[in-house]
Amino acid sequence: MYNFALAFVICAAVYLLGEAVSNLTKAWIPSVFVTAMVLLVGYWTIVPKEVITDSMLIPFGSTIGIYLLLVHMGTVISMKQLLEQWKTVLVCLAGLAGMCILALLILPGIIGREYVVAGLPPLTGGIVAAVTMRDAAMEAGLKEAAVFAIAMYCVQGFAGYPLTSVCLQLEGKRLLKDFRANGTHVAVGNNNADESGKLAEAPAAKKKLLPEIPAKWNTPVMILGRLAVVSWLATLMGDVMIPVVNMKISGAVWALIFGIIFTSIGFLDASSLNKANSYGIIMFALMMYVFDGLKDCTPEMLKSILFPMLLLIVVGVAGMALFIFIISKVLKIHFLMALATGLTALYGFPPNAIITENTCDALAQSPEEKEYLMNQMFPPMIVGGFVTVTITSVIVAGVFQSLL
Repeated sequence: MYNFALAFVICAAVYLLGEAVSNLTKAWIPSVFVTAMVLLVGYWTIVPKEVITDSMLIPFGSTIGIYLLLVHMGTVISMKQLLEQWKTVLVCLAGLAGMCILALLILPGIIGREYVVAGLPPLTGGIVAAVTMRDAAMEAGLKEAAVFAIAMYCVQGFAGYPLTSVCLQLEGKRLLKDFRANGTHVAVGNNNADESGKLAEAPAAKKKLLPEIPAKWNTPVMILGRLAVVSWLATLMGDVMIPVVNMKISGAVWALIFGIIFTSIGFLDASSLNKANSYGIIMFALMMYVFDGLKDCTPEMLKSILFPMLLLIVVGVAGMALFIFIISKVLKIHFLMALATGLTALYGFPPNAIITENTCDALAQSPEEKEYLMNQMFPPMIVGGFVTVTITSVIVAGVFQSLL
């Protein structure tokens, strides 16, 4: 009875369960946290470990799906908003520095230097950092440290999801209180509002370099095709060595940047995937790809390294919070929003987008309120994920692998 169709049904069921719990709790319990927990327990009991692979979601989600969604994120963030996120970049860098410094100062004598060195890069980012440290540990003959690096990647989100949800809930309530008291001072009411929030400028607000495609020709396939063209350009740029920094910049980063640029000139539509009615299925495929990493986290693995892993997460997050608190005072920004952007290091993209959307949906009582919340919280959360996971964690892993 089990085949690719039933595997897809199972994936959809656990995903829907996460959304249901998030809606019932008004996003205090994030959907990504619930889905990850259900899948983890399922892998340990009755769910086939290859269920996501069998559903055929991974080939799409792990390749073109990622790039289509990343370019789409650029279509919902304006160039102005991106440039305004320089404070987010500083906050995230300070947070990662605090995480590494405090952990290196306190933990080597408690849980062992090899665990700290192998676990910190995955804690500051994603799968690239985890694989880098796993390989470095295996080459050094440190099998336990190699397992620790992968396990840290698998479970770091369990700390990041609820902490981020709390920060965004409290920050969202503060923002709504200000909006409801001073709503006339905030530009809202754009007609292009959609399910992922309206962040880009309205087409009528600024004349584009390229003319708008007539509606009868601008079909979902036309929109997806243009997103794919930009995605292709981003993959090409990801292979180019940048002379100034003497390194390659991830194609994922180029996808976000190109999404913003090509939207500003009129090649891409604002909120492209929503206009193509494709946002939901692509996000579903990508999230399932992310959750597939949990299949390698066995109960035995988790039990053997649970204490050092929890200690590293607690100390690391404490160091991050301390440094972010200091820099938030210096930059005169709100601490909770700053901490939420730093915590994207514990899960990255796309969970950062989903948690933010869930929170805005739960708190807003009108489309205008949701648009305002998305404008305030979505850009820094997206930029934060790229700064921490996509860029900085890879650099941290490159430095730390030599320490093993």
